[in-house]
Amino acid sequence: MTVLALLDGTIVDHTAPLLRVDDLAVQRGDGVFETIMVIDGRPRELGPHLDRLARSAALLDMPPPDLAAWERCGRIVIDAWQGGREMALKLVYSRGVEGAGPTAFAMGMPVGPETIRKRTEGIAVITLDRGYAADLQERAPWLLLGAKTLSYAVNMAALRHAERNDAQEVIFTATDGTVLEGPTSTVVIAQGRTLRTPPANSGILPGTTQHALFRAAEAAGWTTRVEPIRVEELWDADGLWLVSSVRLITRVLTLDGKAFPEEEQRAALHREITELFESQYA
Repeated sequence: MTVLALLDGTIVDHTAPLLRVDDLAVQRGDGVFETIMVIDGRPRELGPHLDRLARSAALLDMPPPDLAAWERCGRIVIDAWQGGREMALKLVYSRGVEGAGPTAFAMGMPVGPETIRKRTEGIAVITLDRGYAADLQERAPWLLLGAKTLSYAVNMAALRHAERNDAQEVIFTATDGTVLEGPTSTVVIAQGRTLRTPPANSGILPGTTQHALFRAAEAAGWTTRVEPIRVEELWDADGLWLVSSVRLITRVLTLDGKAFPEEEQRAALHREITELFESQYA
């Protein structure tokens, strides 16, 4: 099932027309969004997601979102949900029809079986050159690097390219050979008892799930670092994951067609990291 609510809390039929054809979300992908994992009626990292929605809107020079209204709207969708334990809550904030103001709605959707399969079984990943330097965000802020916009055509094209090359996911790289992010995820590696992830100032989206994982890891005595990671370091790492709100902690099984060594140790580390992450929501 799907539950759809407008920002004022009105639940509407998700199969009925909602957006005008001249809405700038349709015409230009001009807007922002967030997707939040909800388990047993409890949204995960709701505050950080709302903060990131506001940050993305500011980068696009959109009116500041009413975060209290978004929280109420999300709660209405959650309370109306009659599906399984898991739900993906998507918040969409478009610039709307030119001159008429923004369009805003929240939608609760089932978590698909393919997403769950990737989460439980792991994924094959390829690296792709994103075509820009790691410092481009500072030099060209108008490119909106680090904003979660509705303009996801390039990200989806990357995933289709991965499928054509017998993979399910992508890790983007910068022209200087450093790691960026996945099309819909954040890269995390383990080296000993240290977790590392690339910095947001390299033009990537700050990861809410990555932040939650690091918070749990630090509480358990791990060291965490936000710093540049070179592509070759992915091979030297004891564990490699793509983490995201709905797919959660997803283990990378192969990279550019090659399997990692020491599979049993990596599988054990994955179980430890996953349990550590989940323990904070028990």
